[in-house]
Amino acid sequence: MFSKRRIAIFIDGCFWHSCPEHGVAPKTNVAYWRPKLERNRTRDRTVTTALQSHGWMVLRFWEHEDPGAVARAIGEAYWKAAQ
Repeated sequence: MFSKRRIAIFIDGCFWHSCPEHGVAPKTNVAYWRPKLERNRTRDRTVTTALQSHGWMVLRFWEHEDPGAVARAIGEAYWKAAQ
């Protein structure tokens, strides 16, 4: 997070945030995990909306994304916010 620039950065785990490419539906204790993972996705949307409504730039990346590409995107957002 860059509070001075009002940029919030999240690296979402594929399992915990139900990545459409790599998220795997649990095979055991489904009654627990399905609602838990849905709450995570709902919370992600709520947090993103709340931050944006307060003027924050929200950047979300998946854990499987290329670290160099993620770093470049963050750098670009940082310098854009500085202007």
